Amino acid sequence: MHSSLKLLILLFATSLSPGVWGAVSSDANSAPEGSLPPAWAFAAGRSKQTLPDVPASLPRMAPELALQTFEQRVARQLNEPVSYSANTVVEAELPDTAQRGSFQLRRRFVAPRTLLFTPVRFVGDNFVKSNVIARLLQAEVDHASKGESARTAIDEANYKFSYKGVSEIDDHPVHEFHVKPRAKRPGLFKGRIYLDASTGSLCRAEGTLVKTQSFFVKRVEFVQDYADIDGYTLPVHARSVAKTRLVGRALVEVATDDYDFSSNAASVATPVAGGSK
Repeated sequence: MHSSLKLLILLFATSLSPGVWGAVSSDANSAPEGSLPPAWAFAAGRSKQTLPDVPASLPRMAPELALQTFEQRVARQLNEPVSYSANTVVEAELPDTAQRGSFQLRRRFVAPRTLLFTPVRFVGDNFVKSNVIARLLQAEVDHASKGESARTAIDEANYKFSYKGVSEIDDHPVHEFHVKPRAKRPGLFKGRIYLDASTGSLCRAEGTLVKTQSFFVKRVEFVQDYADIDGYTLPVHARSVAKTRLVGRALVEVATDDYDFSSNAASVATPVAGGSK
């Protein structure tokens, strides 16, 4: 298997979602084919960050308190993973070859290590589907099934933090921190995180992966937005650009919404072949 695109989205290893990625259904490659509509576009600014509703009277946290609150939430989500289902749309593009694809799936996570993707609809080029999107999903699966969330969490064990001041996301004040990994390990990144100035919740992470696992991937840059949903901080939108040695740039955009934590939302039978038991 060519590994030039396999790790495009190991940036999700930085996700704080509970227990996050598990086992993938082998049906993820079986959605019907179709042609891309003329209006299909790789719209980096299309999906906006959804910040939690915060009363105007809520005081602004000191940077140290915001970081402490954020780290407490990281620890809780690592130690108390929760099952859920959600909708995911993955759009990928290879500009140098003018190939594109868009895959809509239903994501079901069963704590602590099982993730299933049920295909809903795919349109685009088969090459992008098989060699970019399907492998991207498998990378998520591998990360979760190995229980590596603690090794890639954004916390003091993995990163050094330095405060850079107050900025804004969607006209909302956030504390900006520079993050530098303590080790050069796949899944870790060098860049910045933005914490809600009133709640300490993670709003955005952005930067460059410090290491890829493939000679064919030279660099991966990303921006990932988060939202607070039912007490958990979860990824809602990500954009990444990978520079590869074989196919040039590879662009990936992932949007996730409609999170459901109800008891039936993520209940599944034994995963199909290719998933973890």
